[in-house]
Amino acid sequence: MSRTNMQNEKIIILTGGTSGIGRAAALRLARQGDKVLVTGRRAGPLEQTVAEHPNIVGLVADAASAEDASRTVAKAVDLWGRVDALINNAGAGAILPLADTTADRIMDIFSVNVLGPSLLASAAVPHLRATRGTIINVSSTFGHKPAAGLSHYAASKAALEHLTRCWALELAPFGVRVNAVAAGPTESGALTGMMGLTPEQAAAVKEQERARIPLGRRGVPDDVAEWIVRLAGTASEWMTGQIIAVDGGLGLT
Repeated sequence: MSRTNMQNEKIIILTGGTSGIGRAAALRLARQGDKVLVTGRRAGPLEQTVAEHPNIVGLVADAASAEDASRTVAKAVDLWGRVDALINNAGAGAILPLADTTADRIMDIFSVNVLGPSLLASAAVPHLRATRGTIINVSSTFGHKPAAGLSHYAASKAALEHLTRCWALELAPFGVRVNAVAAGPTESGALTGMMGLTPEQAAAVKEQERARIPLGRRGVPDDVAEWIVRLAGTASEWMTGQIIAVDGGLGLT
């Protein structure tokens, strides 16, 4: 590899990279020459992502674990010597009416969507300061748009968006940028996976969402991955504390 390529490539940690937006972003980054450490809870889907490109390395890790956060950052440094970007993409959620709310279900959502990104950012900050790197958080339209039955998921994403702004101010003196992408409804399998719906329920929700989106369709993973890659790149070097909505205009309704 030439010296120029070594200087241009970035070392990136990306959580939740086994499907949907995370997988699409990992592949885009790898194909442009970056080295990507992808984490996920399940070895099988992780191996499938890793097999897609030689620049991707997988690590089975729980994004909400303090021990795994430190282990994840240490793995990237051991492999490549530094960290240029942390992409907090792993997410948890549920359609959870208030009457069905339990402490465990609330904690499951907040542990992945708020605690996890905080632990990883804390572990990565010394390395990001050294490289004047960046943190990119993946939020949701519902981080700033209310929705019945999504209150705790939405609140966790609202918290992540405000963490983004606060960290941006805290880390700006060290040249570390912090931004977020707020994704709208995206074809990622989340409805039948993370949200726990049956295929029939998921199909009905998809149609309801499509009808509400001004641009007339649900997103695909690459719609959102494109903006994650942009925020990780040099074109965004004078941006920090921003929440970029990629949602077909849903947040306007």
